[in-house]
Order: sequence, then C-alpha cells, then structure tokens
Amino acid sequence: MGIYRVVATTGLTFPSGNPAAGDWSFGTVPGHAAAEVTVPGITMFTGGLGTTTNFHFHWTSIQAYDDATWTRANHSLKLGFGIERIRDNKLGVSTPGGEFLFNSISDFLTNKPFSLAAAIPSAVSPRGFRQTIAGAYVQDDWRWRPNLTINLGLRYEMSTVMTEAHGKLTVLRKITDAMPHLGDPLISNPTLRNFEPRVGFSWDPMRDGLTAVSGGFGIFDVLPLPYLFQMNELFSAPFFESASARNLLAGTYPVAAYAALTASTNTLRQAYFEPKPGRNYVMQWNLTMQRELLAGLSLRAGYVGSRAVHQPFRTEDADIVLPTLTPQGYLWPSPVGSGTRLNPNAGRITAGFWDGRSDYDALQIQIKKKVGSASQLAGSYTWSKTIDTGSGSMVGDEYTNSISSPLFFNLKRNRGLADFNVSQNLNVNYTWVLGTPKWKLGFAVWVLGGWQLGGVFQASTGVPFTPGFAGDSLGVGSTEPNIDVPNVLTGPGCGSYLNAGNPNHYIRTQCFEVPKPITLRGNLGRNTLTGPGLLNFDLSVVKNNYVKRVSDAFNVQFRAEFFNVFNRANFAPPLDNRNIFDATGAPISNAGLITSTQTPSRQIQLALKIIW
Repeated sequence: MGIYRVVATTGLTFPSGNPAAGDWSFGTVPGHAAAEVTVPGITMFTGGLGTTTNFHFHWTSIQAYDDATWTRANHSLKLGFGIERIRDNKLGVSTPGGEFLFNSISDFLTNKPFSLAAAIPSAVSPRGFRQTIAGAYVQDDWRWRPNLTINLGLRYEMSTVMTEAHGKLTVLRKITDAMPHLGDPLISNPTLRNFEPRVGFSWDPMRDGLTAVSGGFGIFDVLPLPYLFQMNELFSAPFFESASARNLLAGTYPVAAYAALTASTNTLRQAYFEPKPGRNYVMQWNLTMQRELLAGLSLRAGYVGSRAVHQPFRTEDADIVLPTLTPQGYLWPSPVGSGTRLNPNAGRITAGFWDGRSDYDALQIQIKKKVGSASQLAGSYTWSKTIDTGSGSMVGDEYTNSISSPLFFNLKRNRGLADFNVSQNLNVNYTWVLGTPKWKLGFAVWVLGGWQLGGVFQASTGVPFTPGFAGDSLGVGSTEPNIDVPNVLTGPGCGSYLNAGNPNHYIRTQCFEVPKPITLRGNLGRNTLTGPGLLNFDLSVVKNNYVKRVSDAFNVQFRAEFFNVFNRANFAPPLDNRNIFDATGAPISNAGLITSTQTPSRQIQLALKIIW
C-alpha cells in the first residue's frame, strides 16, 4: 500500500524588469496586463505579466497492490491485483489576460482584429476530480523445453468514469446542443470488458547460452484518466467562463473588444466529449534476436510494432463552418466568412473524440563491447515510423509542431507522420576507465590514476511539421483557424520542399501556391515536411581521489562535463514562421525563417563531489 502526492504550480510569470509588462493600462481584461497577440509573419507576443494560462495541481494517488507466485514442475504461476484511488484537485485559469488573433500584418497595422479569447475574472472555480482504477492478472511462465520458455498471461483492467467532488462537470452531448449537460455521467464507461491477453516466448536455438530469440504479443488498454478531460472541464461554462468573439470591429484592440465577450452568453466556451467512446487499446508485438559474437561483444537486433485503435483525438475548436466535399477537395462557402457555425450558442467548443488510429514499426539494433573490467562501448540505432491521425490527447496542439484544430469530420485527411516522429536515431556512448600506473611512486600514482572518460554521441533526423495559412483563410469561423494548407507544386526545383542547411529560408516557398478559390483547402498532407536533424556530442572527464585515511569508500571526485562539445548549431524547425500565406493569400516574407535551436551552445560544467 502507499500514498503518492504531487503539488505543483505551472504557467506563472515573474517580473522581467520592464515596468510596462505589468502595466494594466495596456491591458484588455480589467485588472490584467497586455494580452497575447498573434500576427502572421511576426513572432507571437506572449502577453504581459500574469496573462498566461496557469495551473495549481494537488494530485493524490492512494494505491494497494498484492502479488503471489506459485512454482510447480515446469510452471511458474504469478497472479495479483491492484487498486488505485485518484484525487485530482486543481485550479486552472486560461488566458486570463486575453489572446488576440489578426488575419494579416495589414489588419494588425489598421487595428482590425479577427478574434479575442479571454477568461471572465468573476467566474473561476477549482475542481476536484475523482476516479478509481482496478486490475488483476494471471501469468504462467512455462518451461516447455530446456531451451524454450512460453509466457501466457491475461490481465483485466478497468476504471470508473471520472466524477467531480461537487458535481461540477459540464459537457455537450451533441456539438449542436444549445445547453450543456451538467453533472454525472460525463461519458459512458468503455472499460468494462478490458481483458488483455499476452503471449511470449524465449528460445535458445543453439543450446549454448550465446543466442537468444524472443518475441511477444499483447493487448494494452489506455484508460480514460483525468488528464484526458481536465483541460475541457476546467475551462468550460458554467463553472468557468472563458469567452471568445470573432470578426471584431476595427479599432477595438486592445480595450474595446472586451465588451464583445460579456455582451452575451453565446460567447462562452463549452466542452464536448464523444458520449459513447470505443475501447481504446494498443496491440504490441516484437521479435528480437541477441547473440554474443565474441567474449564481451554482443549484438541485438529486433523488430517492434504496434497498432492503436480508438485513440483520443482532440480539436481546440469544433464549432466551425462545415465544408462541402468536391472532386477538388473540401470547399467552404464563398465569400470568406459567409457560412454558419455548427453551434451559434457557444463561443468555442473544445472537443474530444475516440476515433484516432496510430501505427508504429521499428528496426532496432544494439551492440555492446565490454573492455576490461570497467570500460564499455555501446551503440544503438533505431529506424522507425509512426503514423497517426492526430498526436494530441490532452489538447489539439500538445506539441509545438501540432495543428491545434485538425479536421475532426474526416480523420483520414489527417493521417500522416506523428508529431513526435523521429525516423532515424543513432546513439553511441562509452565509458573508459584509465588504468593505474604500475610503478610505486605515490605522487605519480595519485596524479595519473583514478581518471575516467565518458561520452555520448547522438545523431537523429528531425521532427515533421505542416506549413499553412495564418488566420482564417477558409472562413471556418474558428478561434483556432490554422487548418488550411496550400497546394503543392511539382516541376524543376520542387523535388524537395526544403532548403536543407539554410536557416533563413528553410521552406521552398516557391513550391506552394494558394488554392483557387481560396476557400478550397489545399492538397498538402499533414506533417509532410521534416525539420533539421540533430548532431550532438557530450563529454565528461572524472578524477576519483580515494582518501584511505578516512575510509576505503571515501572519494573526493572532480568532474568536468562538456555539453555540445563542437558547439554545433542544431536548428529547430521554423515553427514560428511555418505559415507561407496570410489569411488573404498574400505571401509572408519571412516564411521558413528559423529562429531557435534544439540544443544550447557549448556548455562547460565543473563540479566537486564527496562520496562516502
């Protein structure tokens, strides 16, 4: 039995030294500093002091487990159970200072904001989420032959549907509902039939202990835990009021626009969850062979795969104008902005579905060489691909390269590389312990002995991203309208869509064009482009000084650690400038400009440790 508790605060900002950062006269929401501002072609302004989304977490997990093992003849039977009670108390405030979106630089310069979203200060309340998880398993490790072991197992795992201590749950049963359902149940329970079979084997085909072939298959359930619901539930009416308004009047930035948020309850944020989700589970399988080639030298190679169904799929605003499917693609009403949103009674609808799919396949190779009694060289290589229909589980833009509101009405159009996909990764590490000199001169032994070198080299390909349009070019009417993508051009110079090695113009913008009409969504696939790769080498030098006068284990250790030894600029993808066109279809001049790196410059760290 045990109790695990975490208390944390995230998202708070602190004084920067610039008094304007905390000046309320620049604010939009009464009692707050300047709002966040997003303008195509300009790095996002994250707002003044205390205006970013922040959370206060108090997580308590009460757990009880028990296991038993029974061995008889060639069988080793294991069984057990576990139960966990989750008490998740938290307070969250979403965009307390407000967030403005402009469709173009010209709209910003002429003060024509497209939308504003902000929390209403008078309606902020804490939540106390509760849930219980229970599971039991049985497994038999059967030594069928002296060189072959079979593993057979079955696990059952379920969870209750999340509740709130004071009944503060709110959800739309349909996206088009005028009013939310309040209280329990939040959703139906998809976990009541969560039986998970597992099978595996381990085989020594040569019967010499130098070769091992192993494999397995299992089903693993993904339970609908509080983290899947917390964002929607914390920030939805009526227990929290976060409002949004679109198509604001000219001249309303930064102050006058706030009146549009409080003019009607039709501007309030609502939550939608698929009321009858399917069972979310992952099928995993692997086949691995390991062989000791020489004394101290081993090689391991394997294939790993998985497939997940009924995965969480999130969109930050499902209250949009729906398009018509034509032979050329999805077409929105023309002119831009003339369509009608699904639910005019809401300001924004954050939605959660369980329709996502994902597939993972990987070749994994590992080699190890032991040198002497304490030194070692090891290397691993992974060649993999993860394809999914959406990578966010808590929010739509869970990763910085995500699309915040992917198409929820046709997930096949979202299928592409996962936001976290890294196709190739090589890692080499070593530890080399220098031997102590053989001569008996005490001072020389102290100076030259006790040295240890270590290093880690990593090389990997980059993560994918999707260039597109900034602002609401299609007329979807969303507060998160970045779902439009351009058309792809072919021909000379467009065999690749990237200018590799050019941080000033990483995207070949000449290979993309605005669809005609502009309300037609382009044909570029999700996560088609890949960001720069990574090359990094870290080094450590350690000098151990054992002081025998104190004790045999007393060690005064000097450490020198060098990070990014070669001071390589590992560029990040151009995420601040990934949009090629603004909402009017005008090219953005700095599209493809890289403004950040994945690793810092060379860093050197010195330390002195006393170990006893």
